[in-house]
Amino acid sequence: MSTWLRFPRRPFPLLPKRLFTVLMDTEAFGTVEASIREKLVLLLQPTSLAIVNDSWKHRHHAAMRDQAVDHGETHFSVHIVSNAFQGLSLTQRHRMIYSALSEEFATGLHALSLKTRTEDEESKAPS
Repeated sequence: MSTWLRFPRRPFPLLPKRLFTVLMDTEAFGTVEASIREKLVLLLQPTSLAIVNDSWKHRHHAAMRDQAVDHGETHFSVHIVSNAFQGLSLTQRHRMIYSALSEEFATGLHALSLKTRTEDEESKAPS
């Protein structure tokens, strides 16, 4: 399931500039996906964010079958556009995200496929 969020450019009065909370049915997401979404929105204030749960592609792997994680949320693809990445290398961007999600990795998140861009990079990217 892929979910794209586009964040409006006008700031919400109670939140930092350019950051909006998105009111949605949290039952549409698993708890790990909801936690990833919440942490990345608060940390990076993205203009767009897509999170895809790819766990089903890896369930047949021996390591996943043997893992004590029962929630089926172990592998995700994340595409995030944020100006918080301005001036950072690809490695620095990924380390920032992995650090923010350290709790999720400690409790069963196994892998992330990351696509991290600034708004300028996203506008110049081929469609």
